[in-house]
Amino acid sequence: MYVSMKGMLDRANRGNYAIMAINCFNLETAKAVIEAAQELRAPIIINLLQDHLKEHLGSHLLTEPIIRMANEARVEVAINLDHGSDVGFVKRCLKDGFSSVMMDASGYPIEENIEITKNMVEFAKIFGASVEGEIGHIGSVANNMSNDAMYTDPDLAIDFAQKTGIDALAISYGSSHGSYPEGHVPKFRFEILDKIKKGTNMPLVLHGGSGCGEDNIRKSVERGINKINVGSDFMKAHVDYIYERLKRDPTINYFDLIHQSMDAGRKEVKRYIKLSKSTGKSL
Repeated sequence: MYVSMKGMLDRANRGNYAIMAINCFNLETAKAVIEAAQELRAPIIINLLQDHLKEHLGSHLLTEPIIRMANEARVEVAINLDHGSDVGFVKRCLKDGFSSVMMDASGYPIEENIEITKNMVEFAKIFGASVEGEIGHIGSVANNMSNDAMYTDPDLAIDFAQKTGIDALAISYGSSHGSYPEGHVPKFRFEILDKIKKGTNMPLVLHGGSGCGEDNIRKSVERGINKINVGSDFMKAHVDYIYERLKRDPTINYFDLIHQSMDAGRKEVKRYIKLSKSTGKSL
């Protein structure tokens, strides 16, 4: 059931729930995510980050086998390019078979962001793919980039959505990419989310979902978030398992180590699916 994000996100918007988008970088992580979604009968999005693709295997090597996994899955699966800022690379991913892309031109002035994103929306139509855009700029925990300048201006966001024709809009209202210090829970400015939802009535996206706190996630879904990106918590689940397993048995072979760590990843994905209220929502 390989699909674009558009249908699943439109239904999530009407049904007031969110779809999980989990950052993967190889076949093992993608397999763990799809299996978790199947267990809970939830639609799911495999996020492949532009930087990971460039540094690791490349879209042409990863896309085809993940599409095959998706077609064999018992739930809807979309493959989305996450934070595609290189226009040429985004177009290449669409040609390689991605069913959805994020055209992230948020680092440009607003008019350029609109023009670049609008052009990608038109290009993606050739492939029947959906497009996510971003207005504002999600901060990074590592670079201490969360500040007032990063929050999305609701009026600009509404104008951006109308002029670009995007299928989903990523906004910034308090989250950051990466892992927060232990015990820290970010403060969300829900009034930003409320105003943008009222003005657009379209699927909205929360980036940097890892470590945001379950209460923030629940409130975000209740108030109109329909896609939640999680990467750091998913990867951390694997790392924590591997660390503990190696302490118990440092001579374990690599196959068993990686294969067993996938279960930890599946458990984390299922936790977020339940928070997003998408359990049982796949067609």
